[in-house]
Amino acid sequence: MAATVAVDPYILWTFFASLLGFLALSVLRRRNSGHAKSNAQKNKSNSTIVQDKSINSSDDGEFPPIHGSGTDVIVVGAGVAGAALALTLAKEGRHVHVIERDLTEPDRIVGELLQPGGYLKLIELGLEDCVEEIDAQRVVGYVLFKDGKNTRLTYPLEQFHSDVAGRSFHNGRFIQRMREKAAKLPNVQLEQGTVTSLLEVNGTIKGVRYKTKDRQELQAHAPLTIVCDGCFSNLRRTLCKPQVEVPSWFVGLILENCKLPFANHGHVILADPSPILFYQISSTEVRCLVDVPGQRVPPIANGAMANYLKTVVAPQVPPELHDAFVAAIDKGNIRTMPNKSMPANPQPTPGALLLGDSFNMRHPLTGGGMTVALSDIVVLRDLLKPLRNLHDAASLCTYLESFYTLRKVPYTKCSLPPLMKQGRRCAKLVLII
Repeated sequence: MAATVAVDPYILWTFFASLLGFLALSVLRRRNSGHAKSNAQKNKSNSTIVQDKSINSSDDGEFPPIHGSGTDVIVVGAGVAGAALALTLAKEGRHVHVIERDLTEPDRIVGELLQPGGYLKLIELGLEDCVEEIDAQRVVGYVLFKDGKNTRLTYPLEQFHSDVAGRSFHNGRFIQRMREKAAKLPNVQLEQGTVTSLLEVNGTIKGVRYKTKDRQELQAHAPLTIVCDGCFSNLRRTLCKPQVEVPSWFVGLILENCKLPFANHGHVILADPSPILFYQISSTEVRCLVDVPGQRVPPIANGAMANYLKTVVAPQVPPELHDAFVAAIDKGNIRTMPNKSMPANPQPTPGALLLGDSFNMRHPLTGGGMTVALSDIVVLRDLLKPLRNLHDAASLCTYLESFYTLRKVPYTKCSLPPLMKQGRRCAKLVLII
């Protein structure tokens, strides 16, 4: 009889989304291997530039500091992982110094679809209100399209509260909402600056060197430094052995004033040579991501990209979206970014950790990156809870050594027979649609 272990509901749905993405990629790659603002007031509020100086709220401290007035944790980067981490640790009473290269609202074409498992992690962290007031859209499943046919896959969320679902949104609005909440806490110092290196003393990281917005070169010190500076990290080589691959590129467009054929669903077109994704990111905008395999993409400046999108991609877009897709190409706001993949391969270093895309990158087609980052934050928060004084270097080192092992546990708590059954179902759908 096959042995089973309990299913972790926080991670299961991300597994299904990841499985779907990898199945789509592998099938399509194999097939081709043989032939060579809606509410202006809300948006204005959420796009406000966060001040680039230390912010000391005049509110009574809801989260009293644990250790004197010194910094407990330096967080490098205030993207999804960094901003959520800073909020979480500050709510635990830690003094947090966040150093972010650019505190204006980010404008990215990925990190816009949070799976239900990620939303459950937001709830666990007490951050679910960060997807409110940003015109976020509910996502309850996916629809697969191929050769004019389609099939719908809905997340099995019956056991959860009705509010539990995926969320899609403008990445920058989500990040800015978390930054604004962090900036209001009296024990968070949010500063604009560029970290140039980690400070190491006898093999232990003691802080960072950074340049402020006005180019002053400074140092910041803390017993724990957590690097969350994203997929283009300049600091990861100190803390891991990166093996970055770029299997493809995403070409991003925004379709305006159009509706998806299936409301509240991500749309995956199993196209030739690679998938096309559509999902709502606001009440009036649909994000389109075209996966282009290989190390290079057609140039945008000379019109080659527009021609590729119109001649190769547009004929495979569902009829309901075709005209809006072509109009988005003609509008000219075409964006590209490399789809990076990097397995977690840490070099445990006293006084420092990696988190988010700087540590572990999945192909964006799987839609699991934010969920993994939020899950890691939950693990780290719970791990550090008993350690009331992070300045206890020996104890901190012992706790940090456990992180890279403990973070793997949620991804192994899956009952094998149900997952195999779901995997076979997904594979059959991908192959026969």
